Amino acid sequence: TSAVLAIALGLWLGQKAGWRPGSLFDKITTGTSLVLWSVPTFWLALILLMIFGGTLHWFPTGGMISPNAPEDPLGQAFDVLSHMVLPVITMVAVVYAQYVMVMRASVMEEKSADYLVTARAKGLRDDDLRRRHAVPNALLPTVTLVFMHIGGLIAGAVTVETVFSWPGLGKLTYEAIQGPDLPLLQGTFVVFSAIIIVMNLVADFVYRRLDPRVRRG
Repeated sequence: TSAVLAIALGLWLGQKAGWRPGSLFDKITTGTSLVLWSVPTFWLALILLMIFGGTLHWFPTGGMISPNAPEDPLGQAFDVLSHMVLPVITMVAVVYAQYVMVMRASVMEEKSADYLVTARAKGLRDDDLRRRHAVPNALLPTVTLVFMHIGGLIAGAVTVETVFSWPGLGKLTYEAIQGPDLPLLQGTFVVFSAIIIVMNLVADFVYRRLDPRVRRG
């Protein structure tokens, strides 16, 4: 969930900021992204937990479901979603900033390309230039980065799941290290490695679909 949200938000903000460099939107987006990029994951998780969980009591402070959760499926679903909010916000806030900066740089580079200058001279609308020409080409280097960062997302999940006591692979890995439970630790590493390998294969497939030069070569 956090990976999908981070990718979608980062790419959308990055292409908007890169198409209008120097604008107020670009300055706010870039400044916020640089700050969040430099923030340690565990520190942001603890701050969100302290403010929204401990002080304001807007969200649960840990776990996946409350002991007194409703028995009906809909009530349990809302309870689980309330527990997911802070962990997802933490992961998205830390990760999306990287995609913003890379996508912004790619769009700015494409904006000055000769084919866009020619298309603009032919009278194409600004939105068409951005959506149909600049953004698809700017996605090429960003797609590679997205799938390469899947491993980083997994590493960040260990910290986030530990802070929020979320019962996932990250927390399981932490408990295996604390044990120490070497067979369990080896098993989690195998799962993580398999995920990264699969993501690299998916990245190759997606890149071939996006770039006709690679597909025809």
